[in-house]
Amino acid sequence: MKKQKGFNYGAYFGLIGLLLVACIYFSLNPLPTYNPFSQKQYYEALENNNIVSAHIEPNKIAPTGKVTMILAPDNRQVVLYVTDVRVTEEQLVSHGVYPEVMEVESENWFLTSILPTLVIAIVIVFLFVMSQNRAAASGGAGRLADFGKSRAKLDKGEKKITFKDVAGLHEEKEDLEEIVEFLKNPQKFTDVGARIPKGVLLEGAPGTGKTLLAKAIAGEANVPFFSISGSDFVEMYVGVGASRVRDLFAEATKQAPCIVFIDEIDAVARKRGTGLGGGHDEREQTLNQLLVEMDGFGENAGIIVMAATNRMDILDPAILRPGRFDRRIAVDRPDVGGREDILRVHAKNKPLAEDVKLDEIAQTTAGFTGADLENLLNESAIIAAKSERKFIQDSDIKKALIKVGIGAEKKSRIISDKEKKITAYHEAGHAILYHVLEDVGPVYTVSIIPTGRGAAGYTMPLPERDDMFMTKGRMLHEIMVALGGRIAEEIIFDDITTGASSDIKKATNVAKQMVTRYGMSKNIGVVSYDDEDEVFIGNELGHVKSHSERVSGEIDQEVKEIIDDCYEKAKAIIKKHEDVLHRCAELLLEKERIGQTEFEALFVQN
Repeated sequence: MKKQKGFNYGAYFGLIGLLLVACIYFSLNPLPTYNPFSQKQYYEALENNNIVSAHIEPNKIAPTGKVTMILAPDNRQVVLYVTDVRVTEEQLVSHGVYPEVMEVESENWFLTSILPTLVIAIVIVFLFVMSQNRAAASGGAGRLADFGKSRAKLDKGEKKITFKDVAGLHEEKEDLEEIVEFLKNPQKFTDVGARIPKGVLLEGAPGTGKTLLAKAIAGEANVPFFSISGSDFVEMYVGVGASRVRDLFAEATKQAPCIVFIDEIDAVARKRGTGLGGGHDEREQTLNQLLVEMDGFGENAGIIVMAATNRMDILDPAILRPGRFDRRIAVDRPDVGGREDILRVHAKNKPLAEDVKLDEIAQTTAGFTGADLENLLNESAIIAAKSERKFIQDSDIKKALIKVGIGAEKKSRIISDKEKKITAYHEAGHAILYHVLEDVGPVYTVSIIPTGRGAAGYTMPLPERDDMFMTKGRMLHEIMVALGGRIAEEIIFDDITTGASSDIKKATNVAKQMVTRYGMSKNIGVVSYDDEDEVFIGNELGHVKSHSERVSGEIDQEVKEIIDDCYEKAKAIIKKHEDVLHRCAELLLEKERIGQTEFEALFVQN
């Protein structure tokens, strides 16, 4: 069996040896027990001549000892611990009791005094040496001396990643090419008095390729690459994070020119003064040290600090000023062309069937990041392998798309006929609105098979384009689609269920954002009342609302009016297509899942 990394066998066996030595020592030198016979009782027995006989055992360290006596009239044996056996012997003799005195054996001073101490010292040294050897074998992370050392990983280019390995980020790569040029030829910039940016901040949603971009820059420039997470700096011990920052930049200076990449920098670079610890907590000390180190660079020291975050709004302003992170690059979700390029990169080592069209997959995955697309193809490959096939079919990708976007279907779950019927009409209500409303849809899949995320069914739209922003009309249509399931239940069954809870929550959130964030309300006006950016505990404790209770009431009323208006409009559309609602529900009860072609055919039937 492979030994668990970090388990200290030296400490384990050393502790056992220490316990054994302690047991042997105390067995040879037992602690004194409780005195069952007091001095007062002894003097009373002595005066009353009740002591029949006595036996004195002097300790090796004179003059203390133990006196065992037989008392009359019941010949009871008692034990008395005394501080001076000679005085006790004289007292007994004066009262006619001649005690038997045990001779003290000569002791080996080395065995009794030096040897136990020597054995314990040897065990402690053995424990320390084994701990050091074990820590060194595991990279030295366990040594106390290395506790303040940087945990950054150094990549010297063994697995070189270049811009060719980064797909779908054309503009971002163009912005970073001058960084590569500086690392390759710094003199070119120095000659004209140019100062290359000390820091580059990559901002974007998780999975968009920020870390991959940083590695590609190091690969293109062929320079060492230090990578570390922001959370690796912060510890519970004060000063450790600052020490690790100093050590990281000291190592980077030795390897210059190089790149220092800090992933999730928001873990250490949040706004100061927003935590419960004030200005003295460990995280803020670490941030202060990071600011000092970045200021300490020479203008062309050859060290580029790169960082990644998906929450630039919570970063401390001091770290964003020119001279520190003076360049910010937004790494957006890829467009349809970028998604196709990313799919081709991840499909290089995956055998695809002829029916797989990567350009069509790119069109159906609007909003997916590079990590999402890689996961989609990986799930498709898993499905193909489970089907005992050596290649990936289009059907595998469609199943994976449902699994990634909605959740794995639970076909084994037992559902009553009544619940199936309710779910069928519920999803048919969503689907009709997706099809009729212009700013949403069209429908990709409708299913009444339960998913692993708790949904009784799902309706998946198929975005036809990538939108940079949301319009008011589209947001209203999103609210109407979300309410479609509840409306269909009300029309058909004259009753409602709890199945629309997540839909109602989504509709409410969209309406609230329209009113408080985007200024899309007639009564409230073009004013922002959004306080959701305040995410710190310290701010929340002393937070004062940016608007009055009267305005809060008006916001609630406006949100309700938007939802009520959307509800009535959506209800009118579904009633107009009630025949399609019935046909769609019947088809879902028969097949459990229908695609875009089958659903759209329901609208052309008479």
